[in-house]
Amino acid sequence: MRCPACHNIDTKVTDSRLVNEAVAVRRRRKCLKCGFRFSTYEEVEILNLTVVKRDGRREPYGREKLEAGLKKALEKRPITHEGFKRLVNVIERDIQLRGRNEITSQQIGEVVMKRLKRADPVAYIRFASVYRSFTDAESFWEELRSFPAKSGTSRQRGRRRSNTPRS
Repeated sequence: MRCPACHNIDTKVTDSRLVNEAVAVRRRRKCLKCGFRFSTYEEVEILNLTVVKRDGRREPYGREKLEAGLKKALEKRPITHEGFKRLVNVIERDIQLRGRNEITSQQIGEVVMKRLKRADPVAYIRFASVYRSFTDAESFWEELRSFPAKSGTSRQRGRRRSNTPRS
């Protein structure tokens, strides 16, 4: 690993820790030439995975595409940078556990929806509306009905009823 200060190749690892639910390693390093200290992160990378698109085209898996889709779904939602990275890592782990060299874009979409449904229901609906190509409001309602009703709240067409009595 090159030192970011002097570009020397000789660096020493002074500390290693697992981060992001043990799917990445943070290494603290020190340059043996100038003494500069810095951190590096190692994450699992999916290698040799081909994505089969709906139209039959094949392309190499790209983490950037997964992140872009998730960023759109999670826009203005309460998720930290660390939470986002953890979500991406968990989704990639689920994909890797399939143990195949090829995966369809539909299978990736299902993995993403499964994880988003648990992490953020609003982001899940956003992602599902694009992924499943909702064409009308009824499609949204059908998807919303797949969520269990929260206890203590009543819903009417997606809105909570006010607790104040009517006059």
